[in-house]
Amino acid sequence: MSLKIYNTLSKRKEDFKPINPDHVTIYVCGPTVYNYAHVGNARPVVVFDQLVRLLRHDYPKVTYARNITDIDDKIIEASQKSGMAISEITEKYARIYAEDMAALNAGPPDITPKATDYIAQMITMTADLITKGHAYEQDGHVLFAVPSMENYGELSGRKLEDMIAGARVEVASYKKDAADFILWKPSSDDQPGWDSPWGRGRPGWHLECSCMIEDNFGETIDIHGGGLDLIFPHHENEIAQSRCAHDGAPLANYWMHNGYLTVNGEKMSKSLGNYITVHDLEEEFPGKGEAIRMSLLSAHYRQPVDFSRDGIKQAQRQLDRWYRLTDGVDATGVPVPEVFLDALRDDLNTPKAIAELNALAKKAVSDDLAKQQLKAAANLFGVLEKPNNEWFGKTYLLGHVDEGEYIKKLIQERADAKKNKNFVRADEIRKKLSKGGIFLLDGPNGTTWEKR
Repeated sequence: MSLKIYNTLSKRKEDFKPINPDHVTIYVCGPTVYNYAHVGNARPVVVFDQLVRLLRHDYPKVTYARNITDIDDKIIEASQKSGMAISEITEKYARIYAEDMAALNAGPPDITPKATDYIAQMITMTADLITKGHAYEQDGHVLFAVPSMENYGELSGRKLEDMIAGARVEVASYKKDAADFILWKPSSDDQPGWDSPWGRGRPGWHLECSCMIEDNFGETIDIHGGGLDLIFPHHENEIAQSRCAHDGAPLANYWMHNGYLTVNGEKMSKSLGNYITVHDLEEEFPGKGEAIRMSLLSAHYRQPVDFSRDGIKQAQRQLDRWYRLTDGVDATGVPVPEVFLDALRDDLNTPKAIAELNALAKKAVSDDLAKQQLKAAANLFGVLEKPNNEWFGKTYLLGHVDEGEYIKKLIQERADAKKNKNFVRADEIRKKLSKGGIFLLDGPNGTTWEKR
């Protein structure tokens, strides 16, 4: 089965046909670095990490870019409140962000462009848009003239007249049209700024991604991704800038957007105060980033996923079982089962993929090949990547420190007791373990165990 992607632009599922099958390109909008990322911010990271893992399985080369916004009004405000230099804030939280995402087994992008490294390119694109009649300068601002572009609103499905009717009553004096958006704005003396043909200033938020894509990939990439909240206005405006700067060439052939992470049905966000940071979750579930990852992939990426600690605990229990089943298993060179791959290739159907992993786990109780396939598929899913002793750690069970070794000894003692027809002792061991939440699974290839 070939990869199928739901394209937000066409509003339908399409067969993925890369521009160059030997080199797939993907760009995902990254963080504005001024504070800790909440777990809702982590969902697109995990979703698109999973997509990149699949693409790398199916294609010889994939280049994945995810930007960092290190110039923004929120960053300026954080600097003014804290007294910290802007560079100190952005470097600190960019580092923390990378560490937090790595804890969820999300690999680093191949390219991590920072907005402040692309100021020259943004000035060039802005000047080009003015020359082509798609932008204008007014009172030190440069704005994109939305009515100059045919089909503006195609991504979000919004009509220009509806957007204008829904605009705020008070429209900035420097705008010719209520829908126009900023490409460049002036900076005061106490704000960061760069010299430009329109005076000292800084770029608008939407501009950076268009310029980073052009500079690193050219006019058109295969896939552009991000959260549902970025469809409008951010991605809509990226399309407008890039198409008009590049004489109609598309910015991306496929647009993918993940659904919100919710809490009691409401979108998780800092403005609502209903958020928890990835950093806090890692402290609450130490060493269990894979469980957080699993919980974020438990729903289809285009659907909302309701956050709960119970969901993380449930994912951890699943992973505990898979880790025990694959203890000591080497899956090097073992092909990932096609039925699992087909689930992911069907518009990244992660719930179906998890179901296939559970089916493999059921077979793995008595099938060594299934154990290898389970580990190979799980590794592609970004889990079962730790050694067992690291995943389980040193825990106390019935007065013993090393849980895994202690259970193995009892299982062996039980096997010896059964061999010697000492069924009373064998049953005593089984009951003792069950009281500690450890349940034995007898199969033709021996006994495994799981915690419930």
